[in-house]
Amino acid sequence: MSKPRALVVGTGIGGLATALRLHDVGWESVLVERASERRGAGYFVGMFGTGQSAAARLGVLDAIGNRTDPATITYDVERDGRRRPGMGYGDLPGMPQLVLRGDIEGALYDAVAQLAPIRFGTTPVAVEQTVDGVDVTLRGADGADTTERFDLVVGADGLRSTVRRLAFGPDADYLRPFDHIIGVSVLKEAVPGFRPTDGIVLAEPGRSAWVFPFTDHEPTVLFSYRTDDEDAQFRRPPAESLRRAFGPEPAGPVLGNLLDQFEAADDVLFDSVHQVVMPSWHTGRVVLLGDSAWCVTLYSGMGASSAMAGADLLGTVLQRNPGNPARALREWELRMRPFIATHQRNGRRDLVMFVPQTRQDKRARTLTQTLLGNPTGKRVMQRVFAPRFAEKSLDVAAA
Repeated sequence: MSKPRALVVGTGIGGLATALRLHDVGWESVLVERASERRGAGYFVGMFGTGQSAAARLGVLDAIGNRTDPATITYDVERDGRRRPGMGYGDLPGMPQLVLRGDIEGALYDAVAQLAPIRFGTTPVAVEQTVDGVDVTLRGADGADTTERFDLVVGADGLRSTVRRLAFGPDADYLRPFDHIIGVSVLKEAVPGFRPTDGIVLAEPGRSAWVFPFTDHEPTVLFSYRTDDEDAQFRRPPAESLRRAFGPEPAGPVLGNLLDQFEAADDVLFDSVHQVVMPSWHTGRVVLLGDSAWCVTLYSGMGASSAMAGADLLGTVLQRNPGNPARALREWELRMRPFIATHQRNGRRDLVMFVPQTRQDKRARTLTQTLLGNPTGKRVMQRVFAPRFAEKSLDVAAA
């Protein structure tokens, strides 16, 4: 008998992890990616226990590595240059591995590339389900269309998923805006007055800038700000929108340097923040996974981890229900739903950790950072935060 065949749309973390896991359980996969080539290193990822467990079962945990630098000190800074020691992302309970998105994608890609064909510059333009399969029309880099039959289609093609639009409906039905914009780039040099291993957080009501340091890689910066007019942010160059959002006050030495480095960066990410909220993540033999299905947002810290866990579990339930993908997908969604609901709530709650929304949030943050300024205070705060972060280490995909 021939192996069941899946189309996996998207070569990000969720798509690559899905193809790898499906191969483990006896499926053949074809991966398609709208981009013409692989992406760069990308932004900061904190990989908590959930992601570490899934990566270990996928066989890529060691290849992903850990860029946490034990010499890191994170400083809470003000525009005028004042600083105080604080708690960085690596200090959070759960001991997250600090990596770049590209570290995870690279490890997965190296494993998948020898197991399944990957077609770049290719995207689905039509999806038609039948009783025993899915006919997908794919448009290649040359503009030509071909139609192929698959036993399963996995949409892992991101927040603005083509598969979701084709099989479930328009983006507006499912995207829930956060009214925030993010800007991310890799810094080419350390901020003057700081070591390359130093973390930096400048947080003000409605806006913040975070610098995440790594071992053996340049730091990355994450800008985040609230907006009442999302569309207007994209009618200007990203650097101009950032400068407006962080004005009109003088930027000061730290923020000014970060804005200058962002404007001079070779590659940046500038996008709006949304969660995806859907009544179901599957219909027939088409299933969404990762940001396409739920997008917990970067404020939850669980995007990469939930994508790998979802892919890991999907392979498990398909193996458990041979020849019955409908039952497998029901079981998969029943298992994933409570987990994702928790982290979507956490993403909304933890927004204020990244971007204080009010002056009161700012005062509370300053008080917390003051307490964290000594080792005893830091240990106490870690114990206080521990229950909130235990959910980030649940092994939802364990058989």
